[in-house]
Amino acid sequence: MPDPSVLLYGLPLAFLAGFIDAVAGGGGTITLPTLIFMGLPPAQAVATNKLLAIFGSASSTWQYGRSGHIEWPLVLRLVPLALIGSAIGAYLVHFVNPDIFKNLVAVIILGVGALVLTSKKFGVTDKYPGLTARVLALILPGTLVVSLYDGFIGPGTGTFLMFLFALSGFNLVRSSGNARAINLATNAGAFIFFLIGGKMIFWIGLPMGAANALGAYVGAKMAMLRGSAFIKVVYAFIVLVVAARLLIH
Repeated sequence: MPDPSVLLYGLPLAFLAGFIDAVAGGGGTITLPTLIFMGLPPAQAVATNKLLAIFGSASSTWQYGRSGHIEWPLVLRLVPLALIGSAIGAYLVHFVNPDIFKNLVAVIILGVGALVLTSKKFGVTDKYPGLTARVLALILPGTLVVSLYDGFIGPGTGTFLMFLFALSGFNLVRSSGNARAINLATNAGAFIFFLIGGKMIFWIGLPMGAANALGAYVGAKMAMLRGSAFIKVVYAFIVLVVAARLLIH
C-alpha cells in the first residue's frame, strides 16, 4: 500500500481536478493517473477515483442548483437514462476492448472543441426553448449514448454532456450545471457498484474527496461569476487534455 505521504501531492491535485471538472468536466483525467502514480493497482485506482469524484460532483451540483443553473424538469427525466447507459457501458467492457474506440473518440472530442471555440455565439446566450419535441429528440438519445460512453471508456464525459446541453440551447454556464447533475447520477451508480466490490481505499479517497469537493465549490463559483467566456477557455484546455489522455494509452 502507498505511504500516507502521497497525500501531500494527492490533495492539491484532487482540488485542481474538482475545480476544472466543475467548470468544464474532465476532472478524472487528473485524478485517475494521480491515484495510479500514488501506487494504487488499476482496479483500486478506478474504484477510489469514483469515491472521490462523487464528492466533487455533489458539491458542484449543489452550487449550480442553488443558484438556479440546473434545469431540473429536464435533468430529472435524464437521470434514469444516465444510469441505464453507464450500466450498459460497464457491461460491454467485458466483451469489447475499449482501446479500439479511443482514437476515434479523441478525434470526435477535438472536433467538438473546435466547434465550440470557433463559433463566437455558441453557448454564450441562453436559448433553451423548454421541453419541446426537438429538444427531447436530441437530448434523450444523446444522454444515453454519452452515459454509455462513461461506463465504457469514461474520460471527458462531462465535457461531452456540456456540448449536448449547449446544442439544446443552454448557455455554457447552465450547460455545465446540467452536466454536473447528470455526472453525479452516473458517479453514484458507479460508486455503489465499486462499494459492493470492496476495492475502494478509503483513507486515500475520503481526504481527496474532501479536496475535490472544495475545488468543485470554487470552480462552480468561478464559472458562474465569470460566465461563458471563462468556461470556453477552460473547455479548450480540457478538450486537449482528454484527447491526449485517449491517444496516449
